[in-house]
Amino acid sequence: MNFRRSDYDVSNTVNVTDPAAVGAAVESIFLNLYQNAETARLGILRQAMRDVERLYHGDYPGFAACDTPYHDLQHIMDVTLASARLMDGFERSQKRGDELGAEMFLFGILLALFHDTGYLRKLGSEDQIQGATFTLVHVSRGGEILKHYLPKIGMGDKAYAASRVVHFTGYEVPVERIEVPAPVYRTVGNLVATGDMLAQMSDRCYLEKCHDRLYPEFVLGGLARSRDASGQEHVMFSSAQDLVLKTPAFYRGAKKRMDELLGGVYHFAEKHFGGHNLYIEEVEKNMRFAEFIIANDGDIGLLRRTPPQTPGSDHASPESVDRGQRVEERRERLQDRRQNPHGLIPPTGDRRKNPADRRKAA
Repeated sequence: MNFRRSDYDVSNTVNVTDPAAVGAAVESIFLNLYQNAETARLGILRQAMRDVERLYHGDYPGFAACDTPYHDLQHIMDVTLASARLMDGFERSQKRGDELGAEMFLFGILLALFHDTGYLRKLGSEDQIQGATFTLVHVSRGGEILKHYLPKIGMGDKAYAASRVVHFTGYEVPVERIEVPAPVYRTVGNLVATGDMLAQMSDRCYLEKCHDRLYPEFVLGGLARSRDASGQEHVMFSSAQDLVLKTPAFYRGAKKRMDELLGGVYHFAEKHFGGHNLYIEEVEKNMRFAEFIIANDGDIGLLRRTPPQTPGSDHASPESVDRGQRVEERRERLQDRRQNPHGLIPPTGDRRKNPADRRKAA
């Protein structure tokens, strides 16, 4: 059996911490779909991949490096690959004339690459702020970045549309109220938003990342606790452990959103993978393990995987240190049971002693 690696996608074939590997995979999908695509469009795809990598490393003019540990470069690459696969499945399921076409496919890739750039801080004016504080407005900020970036790569005619359609990936604007120039933009928005959900929840280290990385972002962004107009505090997540224990409920809500608001387009992954929906399968594995943790008194020591690091996630959080301690404590408890099993299960040697005596007693 080939065990899935923590830095690889759901098919265990693409290293999603490596922008070059993801770029090659997306390019392959693009060229297989649009064999007569203009060379210029391929150039735009390659440039956008390079520019996003520079953005997250802090090498793009005007922006500081990513400092959000959950919404890091791996997340962007994973979402981009998932979105490309969903669009591929969509294209291969359509009648002639109903396809997205090369330009709209490229538009979708740009949305996926830039959908979380609103977490990135502007140099000079935002040096003393942490990116996660923009959680509640990061989609709008990312839309502004798209609106300024697309003209630079020859897609200025889609800049305003991009600033609107990117809202499918967030919660600032209700999906049904997002204005789009034509129905095809809504289709692309549904596909990319679904890719965003599936990529993160199917991550091999999703639960570990929720505990170590997403909870600290929620605290900074005002999602863990908030106060209403009267000053009363509302607690959504009391701790990193609480966030993990609530992931099955979150998935049920996300599944409803994908089905009812995003057109159920996750099914197109099956067309891409030849019958299996690897994303849904991996998501449901994570949810089953979360339920297992709940059944074991919420023991976070069961979360033993080590998430890979990319720009934004290259520093340990107090939550990751705490989880490491709980993993070690659990390991010690299990070791004690093995070394001192008296009163639990008799050693195998004892169980084999005097079988005749046991038969007499029976």
